[in-house]
Amino acid sequence: EAEEYESVLCVKPAVLVYRVPPRASNRGYRAAEWQLDQPAWSGRLRITAKGSTAFIKLEDKTSGELFAQAPVEQFPGIAVESVTDSSRYFVIRIEDGNGRRAFIGVGFVDRGDAFDFNVALQDHFKWVRQQSELAQQDLQPGPKLDLGFKEGQTIKLNIANMKKKEGATGNARPRPVVPGGLSLLPPPPGGKPSSGERPSSLPAPTQLPGTPITDSLLSWPQPAAPPTADVWGDFAKASGSASNQAQGNTGWVQF
Repeated sequence: EAEEYESVLCVKPAVLVYRVPPRASNRGYRAAEWQLDQPAWSGRLRITAKGSTAFIKLEDKTSGELFAQAPVEQFPGIAVESVTDSSRYFVIRIEDGNGRRAFIGVGFVDRGDAFDFNVALQDHFKWVRQQSELAQQDLQPGPKLDLGFKEGQTIKLNIANMKKKEGATGNARPRPVVPGGLSLLPPPPGGKPSSGERPSSLPAPTQLPGTPITDSLLSWPQPAAPPTADVWGDFAKASGSASNQAQGNTGWVQF
């Protein structure tokens, strides 16, 4: 399908055609020998491409009727040759489709048109070479990449850093909870409290990440409570004295 599509590479509205005398030697063509003031034909030039072949078409300016065409299968090559004495003239080999060929001279009035003509052919055959190289690469596939494990092959993962990160954030254990919903606090960092003193305040536990505190907390001795008599003695004395005072005061009625 790509070969059936014909694309236009270049269009030049003014081109001159000359009869070319037979070349006597291999020294090349010279445009000065063509009688440049007497062109044989003038018209429009189009370069088209169909697949890898380019076609130089000489057409009538008004009707577009084809005057001659030159198929080009290689550039530079025998189908298109530059003259030795000018950059505006070329010799092309035209064909009529029946096997007959002839060489004619083609000239451009403007040097820029001659430059565009040359570049259009160069770009086309550069593209043809690239497509040919890509096709050859597809026909010669490289070695397949085997990512599977061979027999007895193992891999080693370094997870030391992963353990450190997990220990700093994810391994903190919750505080133990005693029956009744109360959580046990760790011992204070300043040593053990004396037996006759209550701990006034307990600072926050200094706990290393991931270190349990249950065993040290349960082995911590609790402060002993003072004797019951000492606690209630002053209160009993105060109650007795108040009762005696009430009885001695005749103005009070005891219920």
